Amino acid sequence: MLAAGPARAGDISATYNATYNATWAGLPAVRIRLVVHDGAARYADRIDIETQGLPRLFTHFRGTATAEGRLGGQTPAAPSAYEAIYDLRKRRNSRISMRFVRRGGVSVIERGSDDTSDKPPLAPRFRTNAVDPLSAFERIREAIAAARVEGGSFTVPVYDGARRFDVIGHIPPKERQNPGTLRLDLTLWPIAGFKKRPGGEDPENAPRMVRLVVTDDQRLMPLWLSVPIWYLPLVVRLVPGTVNR
Repeated sequence: MLAAGPARAGDISATYNATYNATWAGLPAVRIRLVVHDGAARYADRIDIETQGLPRLFTHFRGTATAEGRLGGQTPAAPSAYEAIYDLRKRRNSRISMRFVRRGGVSVIERGSDDTSDKPPLAPRFRTNAVDPLSAFERIREAIAAARVEGGSFTVPVYDGARRFDVIGHIPPKERQNPGTLRLDLTLWPIAGFKKRPGGEDPENAPRMVRLVVTDDQRLMPLWLSVPIWYLPLVVRLVPGTVNR
């Protein structure tokens, strides 16, 4: 497994971790552990994912991803590095490695030297001023904190090493929310690197609607998430009693 790199002393002021179970079409599918390290200046997040039940028989997937970057000021979360190691069927110890390089006043994502991807990277325009999937979570939390009272909308550009998509979010006004929680309506909007599937099958390049519920406190930790996969819902739920600080 891959551990997050060390943050400078004084950067990290809080650590939250939680465990989630995911079901697909009502059957056990995935076990997830999320660790969030937050500070006034930096973040260092980690996620561990392992399939269960039938999905494990077909995919044998397990993986760990980490992201580090800068927080604070008037600018949104700015990632510096993203690493992911995963096993999938016969592919062992595959690695996604991304570095965020400042060039001409913008951030450009480049592959690290240890990246094992066999696909060419997307054109630079798709890798400019985008963030990795874990840093997208930090951007979403920032958007929630800014709009949690009156509601609002936001867009987060995401690049996962092969595909570029936008997370388009809408936060309903707080008075429409359940006490202690906040609900978000998200759309995963494909931009580049996605495949079409023939024969009416669930296409990769179709927008996907996501429902997300987070805690209405400083942590803004996910409680529940639902997204359709192959037209059936993947539902992720927090395991009670597993949120620690």
